[in-house]
Amino acid sequence: MDRDKDLDSEQLQAKLLEITADIRSLAKNYQGDNLALLAILRGLEEVHGEIRDGFFQASLPDTRQKLYDLLKDIEEKGGWPYIERMNLISVLKKLP
Repeated sequence: MDRDKDLDSEQLQAKLLEITADIRSLAKNYQGDNLALLAILRGLEEVHGEIRDGFFQASLPDTRQKLYDLLKDIEEKGGWPYIERMNLISVLKKLP
């Protein structure tokens, strides 16, 4: 059973690396085009929200042990996912 989980985890990590590389490549292709890059960021934020509000919330633990396992994973492997937004001051600093 654990071996199957490890295999699934390896496949997931490989797929995530592939998707991440594709997104980086897409962003690099539009380097300098702030509207296209903003569209990419909006798309990522939309997907993040869909996963968080749909799939993730539906999968939340229903036992204390499962909750403990989830919290332990969050603590050990990098915390809670967050998409940071630029504030207006950061944008205005770019103006001459």
